[in-house]
Amino acid sequence: MSLEILTSDELLPLRHGFFTRRGGASSGVFSGLNCGAGSSDLSEVVRINRARVAAAMEVAPDALIGVHQVHSGDAVVVQAPGQSGKTADAVVTDKPGLALTILTADCQPVLFADARAGVIGAAHAGWRGALDGVLEATLDAMEGLGAQRADTVAVIGPCISQGAYEVGQEFLEAFLAEDPDHQQFFANGARDDKYQFDLPSFGLHRLRQAGVGAASWINHCTYHDPDRFYSYRRTTHAGEADYGRLISAIRL
Repeated sequence: MSLEILTSDELLPLRHGFFTRRGGASSGVFSGLNCGAGSSDLSEVVRINRARVAAAMEVAPDALIGVHQVHSGDAVVVQAPGQSGKTADAVVTDKPGLALTILTADCQPVLFADARAGVIGAAHAGWRGALDGVLEATLDAMEGLGAQRADTVAVIGPCISQGAYEVGQEFLEAFLAEDPDHQQFFANGARDDKYQFDLPSFGLHRLRQAGVGAASWINHCTYHDPDRFYSYRRTTHAGEADYGRLISAIRL
């Protein structure tokens, strides 16, 4: 099976993609294109999968740049191959030939581009990172390389949707403590003490508040489409031991 790569017209003509799990070499619960070296999948199989992504992005495997994601609000700049592994949740560059990558399994993968300035970024934005400002930090780092917010496009890839994202009272209170208006991203759940959180709408809100030229969500839910996407929450509900990681990438 060939790779399936979702793209956005807003990021064209830059080479980019939100890769689904189709077309990979992994098997079992990881079946497909698992690109997470931090999973318990066979490391040589993950390397095969990542090599396929590099080929699709038309770069060497060491030019596939990622970060050690920790649900932070931090962004880093990379400017040479082999600079993967920095601890952060977003990465930016102005160097052609580097493919910036983010791994997800329900959190938001967000690809950024100011094509005019020649600056790109990629962010891992779960609820904690988004609340702590990882999207704004990405834009700040891009500006440091010459990007303009008004010229920057940001696209949110496949992530968990509101209907699949049940949370508790403490979760809600963490958002309301920062801004009471965050109530708009929560709907009542099936029980009195549960709520449904709209992660992509929150991401779009933060991006637009930060002044990006355009922001959109690709409208794919990781939880509800097991044939195409890995999902941490779906794996947890199914009682499976581990889960694969989706990869999203962009390059100049």
